[in-house]
Amino acid sequence: MQRFGLLGKSLKHSYSPMIHAEFGDYEYKLYEKAPEELDEFFAISDFDGLNVTIPYKKTVLKYCDDLSDTAKIAGCVNTIIKKDDNRLYGDNTDGFGFLYLLNKTKIDVTKGKILVLGSGGSSQTVQTVLKNEKAKEIVIISRSGADNYSNINKHNDAILIVNTTPVGMYPDNGDTPIEDLSIFKNCRAVIDLIYNPAITELMLQAEKLDIPSYNGLSMLVAQAKRSAELFTRSNIPDDAIEKVSKHIENQTQNIILIGMPGCGKTTTGKELAKNLGRTFADIDEIITERTGKTPADIITKDGEKLFRIIETDILAETCKKSSRIIATGGGVVTKSQNKDIMRQNGILVYLERNLNELPTSDRPLSQQKGLKALAAERIPLYENWCDLKIKQGDTLTTPALCATPPKRGI
Repeated sequence: MQRFGLLGKSLKHSYSPMIHAEFGDYEYKLYEKAPEELDEFFAISDFDGLNVTIPYKKTVLKYCDDLSDTAKIAGCVNTIIKKDDNRLYGDNTDGFGFLYLLNKTKIDVTKGKILVLGSGGSSQTVQTVLKNEKAKEIVIISRSGADNYSNINKHNDAILIVNTTPVGMYPDNGDTPIEDLSIFKNCRAVIDLIYNPAITELMLQAEKLDIPSYNGLSMLVAQAKRSAELFTRSNIPDDAIEKVSKHIENQTQNIILIGMPGCGKTTTGKELAKNLGRTFADIDEIITERTGKTPADIITKDGEKLFRIIETDILAETCKKSSRIIATGGGVVTKSQNKDIMRQNGILVYLERNLNELPTSDRPLSQQKGLKALAAERIPLYENWCDLKIKQGDTLTTPALCATPPKRGI
């Protein structure tokens, strides 16, 4: 069996093995290497081909015996093929991937200014594609260049913003290269090459401004498709890109259960995790493990305000990870920032149950405020936040979840 893989510095949460499993019957490993290990790695050269990710797309140029014209123009390599004579041929399929993603936006880049955030290897590829597409004006924003983040407002007439930096990428969810996207009054689309989390902070800003936003998953899958063709010397139809992208999204997104206290989120979540072969996480249980107190104890003794702070911290940590079933506390919707935290990597499923069947034992807020008062406060939020609502007696099925896209534009 042929041996391929991904070379990078930190690869623990890469989707590449999952993607390549859809494109070909070959071994695909993760080669996580420190910079000082690269010489030995390439000297042994125990592979038939590689994909290369940050921070080595430029570094690997010196190990390639030959380069494709695309790689020469881009100035970086993301795909390496070992030829029959053991010479290493460097190519770049990121351009194919970005062009595929750019076409999804339906933005005519000849009509206005394009802002590219970052100046690294991915930025070089993006610039090359934009130039090939006859972009009217391309402005590169870097940390120390003439055009930088301190004077970015002078480019507020940009029609498209492309983030090629890792700012906001897992595990630094919530970071953003642009603090206030609203200054870009002419912006018609935002592309963030990050795909984990699925919705970055930059994309969340765009969504609130009704600006279409796109993450980097389609680009990742498209370039992988082209790499797989090079690996196997075969042709794969382009329509496979969206099919694989949807499959990866379904496999990696969290399924997050919200609803009234006692509505069955934990029971449903455990059963769903078992059926889907996923890890289950219960926010209330994690809080108890971390603090040594149950949520009821914290609310009763320390107050609801402190509990909500603890809950949000635990929620943010838990929702950073992918492919989980997560049960939340009933009051998670009372803190607005929790909505973005949960939606960054998942779909929200509201479990609706009859109030007269909900338990109140060991639930201080249900007892203090009464279920009707809690319901009046929270049910509109459950309805507004959820991507899918399951009523009492309905079955939460995998097809229903897969057919339910998150409320976002990627």
